[in-house]
Parts: sequence; structure tokens; C-alpha cells
Amino acid sequence: MGRAIAAALVALAALTGCTVQPSDGDGKRRSPVHIELPSGTPSPARTPTGGGSPSAAPAPPDDDKPRAAPPAPARVLWSRGATGRDVRELQARLRQVAWLFEGPTGTYGEQTERAVSGFQGKRGLPRTGRTDTVTWQRLLGMTREPARWDLYLMGGQPADPPDRRCATGRVLCIDKTSRTLRWMIDGRTVSTMAVRFGSQGTPTREGVFSIYWKSRDHVSTLYDSPMPYAMFFSGGQAVHYSADFAARGYAGASHGCVNVRDEAAIAELYAQVRNGDKVVVSW
Repeated sequence: MGRAIAAALVALAALTGCTVQPSDGDGKRRSPVHIELPSGTPSPARTPTGGGSPSAAPAPPDDDKPRAAPPAPARVLWSRGATGRDVRELQARLRQVAWLFEGPTGTYGEQTERAVSGFQGKRGLPRTGRTDTVTWQRLLGMTREPARWDLYLMGGQPADPPDRRCATGRVLCIDKTSRTLRWMIDGRTVSTMAVRFGSQGTPTREGVFSIYWKSRDHVSTLYDSPMPYAMFFSGGQAVHYSADFAARGYAGASHGCVNVRDEAAIAELYAQVRNGDKVVVSW
């Protein structure tokens, strides 16, 4: 019987991680079983907080899991009403991909908004009509850097400082570099407008001239083309309004005349200029 009990205790010790303690040398018996538990290990009978099976480990809370940061919303760069050089570049690039056919004007109007919306919709972007960072990056990837006269295809460029020969008197001060005409009186600029010149084969002459003839509804006898508000200064070359310049901008050229695309501006200029007023054409 004693042997049976001892065998049972040894089996229990093996199952529970216990060790059997023999009697000491003095013959005295100690507790037959000593249970060793790892330090800090909870009792197997402890129930996890919140209930559940005693043997189930508690799941880590969701807040401990790393989460990807939500994408930042696209920032709007330009929208209707914006103006300036950046808007000109946007319009020039939209022209390259055939979403805009006017301008560049430098003003974000209805046509630009419609063009941006169409570009966005074609590429699966929200059709807001506003140019945000995502839309702009897509457009940059599809177009080239616009050159200066892409930005000012339809005029609007600033004028360079006037030639020193324009400092006195009544002068049509025409600058080929900035493609502008200043109407000046005694050194003061009265008005400025974009102008276009002759092609390489029919260049506009440079120098100092004077207006010798004005013809309100002139038609060219050489090219059979209308030249409204013509102010002749050198042979058959004149400053006049050009419907082609108004429609095509710097994509075209004259036959040597100085073209103006703003009809209202040249009508006002024509009313002020007199025969004998000086004309300076320079680079």
C-alpha cells in the first residue's frame, strides 16, 4: 500500500513539474512534494479580465496595432478668379494637350475651369474644375515646359524699358524684343499694347520714322487683306489692327506691318495719333 502511494506521488510530480524531496540525513521526513513555479507566472486557474476560458490569453487591444496614416487631401493650387504667371503656365500646358484653345490669358476663368474639369474626368480624378496638386502633377507629366511666347501667345506680356529715342515728343515706341508698342508723349507712357511683326522673309524695318498717312478702313492692294486703323510710317508698312493676330496670336506673322490684336486699343490710338508723329522701331 505504501509503495502504491509513493508511486502516485512521483507520477503527480512529473505531471506538475514538481520534484520529490528525499528524507534528510537526520532521518526526518520533509514535505514529500515541492512545487516550483516560474517567477511572475500567474496561476493557471486565474481567469483573464473580462471572463473567458482560463487557458485563453487575452487579445491585444486594437489601439496597439500600427495603422497607416490616411492620405493627405490634395491641396488646391488655383481655381476660378486666380491670376498671374502660374495660371498662364497652366493654360499653356492645357493647350498642349488640346483641352484649352483660348489664351493663355493669365486669368482663371470659365473656359480654364471647364478645361481642367475635362482633363480630370478623362483621368479618373474628381471633376472639380480646380487645379489641385494631383491634377497638376498629372499635367506636368504629360507636357513640356512652356517657352516665353507660349505663355504670351495672345499678348499680355510686360513691355521692356523704352528706347532712349522715345524720351521726347509724341512717339509710337515699338520694341521688337518685348513685342510691345508704347504710345508716349514727352516721356510719359499713355498706353501699351502687344504687337506682332513681319516674318523672316518680310521683316519689319527698324529705325526712326514718322506717320505720313492714316487710313481708317484700308485694304492692302498687294495682299488684298484688310488693314483697319492703318497708320503708315515706312513705304507700305503700317501699324494696324489684325484679325489674324487676334485669332492666332504669335502663331502667325505679318508681311512687315506692325499688327495690333486689341481692336478697342488701336481704335483709341488711331484717334490720338497725328500725321508727323514719330515712330521708333528697335530691338
